[in-house]
Amino acid sequence: MKKNKWILYILIGILLVFFLFPVYWIVTMSLKTRIQAISIPPVWFFKPLLSNYGKVLFESDFPRNFLNSFIISIVTVFLSVILGTPAAYALSRYNFRRKGDLMFWILSTRFAPPIAVIIPFFLLFRDLKMLDSHITLIIVYLTFNLSFVIWLMRGFFNEVPQELEEAALVDGTTDLGAFVRIAFPLAAPGIVASTILSFLFSWNEFFFALILTRKVAQTLPVAISGYIGFMGIEWENMSAAAVMASLPILVLAMIVQKYLVRGLTLGAIK
Repeated sequence: MKKNKWILYILIGILLVFFLFPVYWIVTMSLKTRIQAISIPPVWFFKPLLSNYGKVLFESDFPRNFLNSFIISIVTVFLSVILGTPAAYALSRYNFRRKGDLMFWILSTRFAPPIAVIIPFFLLFRDLKMLDSHITLIIVYLTFNLSFVIWLMRGFFNEVPQELEEAALVDGTTDLGAFVRIAFPLAAPGIVASTILSFLFSWNEFFFALILTRKVAQTLPVAISGYIGFMGIEWENMSAAAVMASLPILVLAMIVQKYLVRGLTLGAIK
């Protein structure tokens, strides 16, 4: 039994090294000089430098790109959750004609490949003179995140016992009251999970931001790719920008870790 336990620990350790090595590599790369970053074989022992972070913060448009990503992601997530949660509740609790067709249509907006819709989006926003604006990316991201929130939250509402809401209705509350006072609090872990995942999708999205923005509304993923130039790749600056771009996701995940794990594993209630 003890031998099996040690084998399990060794396997877990190997998996941790495998999954955490890219994180270690990008962090150490951000602390190297240009020569050390492109050195072959790799330089494992070096004096860490913070100058790359200073260059990214004060000698580039990184702060503006960061603010663009933050505004677009926050607004997209807010609208997705506000609109998607009541829609998911309605699809979970009520039956009506063509409900299955409506649900499939909502899902189809999510699994449609971006390359298939980018040209219509580009032509539409070009004619409306809305290219390179925050509202454009918010609309596009909302199109895909809303369907994700609806389907995910519908699963959580399905696990909330409907008898609790029926009891509240007997006590005199309205349908809206039953949703706000009963279903919504019980589905809170699912709402947190939906919020985090929607924020993650919006924060990391690259393709639409690359095609639909230029400079004013350029987001972090597109800005980070700008370190790839015809003269070479600025690995040290790109790594520093990537590390700083990852911090909001890590901080947010740590803050809501308890609810996120519960929402992704146990559903709405235990």
